[in-house]
Amino acid sequence: MSIIAQELAAKRLELLRELVPHTRLIAMLINPDNPGSGPEFGDVEVAARALGLQVRKVTATNESELNAAFVAIATPRVDALVVGQDGYFVQQRNQIAGLAARYGIPAIYAFREHVVAGGLISYASSLADGYRQVGLYVGKILNGAKPADLPVIQPTKFELIINLKAANALTLSIPPLLLARADEVIE
Repeated sequence: MSIIAQELAAKRLELLRELVPHTRLIAMLINPDNPGSGPEFGDVEVAARALGLQVRKVTATNESELNAAFVAIATPRVDALVVGQDGYFVQQRNQIAGLAARYGIPAIYAFREHVVAGGLISYASSLADGYRQVGLYVGKILNGAKPADLPVIQPTKFELIINLKAANALTLSIPPLLLARADEVIE
């Protein structure tokens, strides 16, 4: 199963720019221990160039490095933050969302869990829908299908989640068209 998280970099940047139109300099938080972080950062760099944005890479692999990363993000101040897809970052979602709020940095995430924890916005494939698709595959396999004969599952549903409380704390007004496209609005 593919969750197509990395491939959504350009769309996330477009959404972030729509939300924070004055954005010129963004930071991207990545975990250098994650082998996917290099290609993901490369995709964000390409998408940023296409939008006329500059990107600064910030790394963290543990709690103290996360704190230091946000100090680095705030000095000199960036306009917005992209949080890379990483299991550790999902585990630390409360800390990351709290640091983004403390430093007043609008951030977009690869997983809805960050927004539920107080983050601003996420755009990603629906993990719940993906798990449902995996269940269907398991059923096919249990009914005799050979796993090698089944194609890789691609997501069919993508979710835009917006946290209005986080937007209000950042004194951001959500554009009505962006709000209308949201699959879920957390108040």
